[in-house]
Amino acid sequence: MTRAKILGTGRGLPERVVTNDDLAEFLDTSDTWIRERTGICQRRIAAKETLLELCEEAARQAMDQSGVEAGELDMIIAATLTADHPLPNLSSSLQRVLGADNAVCFDLSAACSGFIFALTTAQMYIQSGHAKKVLVLGGEILSKIMDWTDRSTCILFGDGAGAAVVGVSENEEGILAADLGSNGKKGGVLSLPGRPVENPFRPAEKGPEKCYVHMEGQEVFKFAVSQVPASIRKLLEESGKSIDDVDCFVLHQANLRIIRSAAKRLKAPEEKFFINMERYGNTSAASVPIALDEGIRSGRIKKGDLIVLSGFGGGLTWGSMLVQM
Repeated sequence: MTRAKILGTGRGLPERVVTNDDLAEFLDTSDTWIRERTGICQRRIAAKETLLELCEEAARQAMDQSGVEAGELDMIIAATLTADHPLPNLSSSLQRVLGADNAVCFDLSAACSGFIFALTTAQMYIQSGHAKKVLVLGGEILSKIMDWTDRSTCILFGDGAGAAVVGVSENEEGILAADLGSNGKKGGVLSLPGRPVENPFRPAEKGPEKCYVHMEGQEVFKFAVSQVPASIRKLLEESGKSIDDVDCFVLHQANLRIIRSAAKRLKAPEEKFFINMERYGNTSAASVPIALDEGIRSGRIKKGDLIVLSGFGGGLTWGSMLVQM
């Protein structure tokens, strides 16, 4: 069976760094309060960049590292819930700026699990023989959907983009297995209202004046600390691998307490978990690819390492992947 392999990665981040002390200037909070509850010290906020610009930077880094030219791409898959425009979609806009004229382009939305969903989709296209080289992105400008008067949400999130070029593996390296899932019954605990339906044939609906993210933090926490370890265990069991075999866990960077709880439930040493949320916060679909790229470029993740990628979030959705680098 043809196996898909990550050939290169990249990330794009806004210039503006916003610290906890910056937030404390207009919120009833403090650096200590945020650090102790989340592990976040600062985040990047798009003060001037567009999501397309961040994704383009991430894509070009991934293409450069992989040695893949834009014209070689068969497909571009972008995971996001905060595209600059509903139309054209983000992936098609990327095709234009990259010059990837041969690529089929589409976006998908699975919130913080989006990159894993997109990477799995790329894997399936490659395994089926319908694509040979795919650009996968996770990108968000979450700052535009935050209520900046609500300290329970706005302190958590940041903006950014991450990318991976995926191709055909010529050996045993690559994506070994994936586990995806959804629980729509619990979807309301993490939501973002949409605009109401307005047309001449329907009574007017009163919608929210502004649409912001709403989150029931405790419910999301309970979901994450139970579902993530279960997904990872399932992934390893089906692959005939153990926790000891894994060199590095790259989880969605939502909250330090969630990662520590997952490590405890998996009975895995915390040292095996890559963490960068202190600098970037929760970047939703961008979280896993940004961490993956940073792990690779810092030398924490090396060729031959067995790694676990895992995302979880709105939907509610989750996705885990076992990768031989």
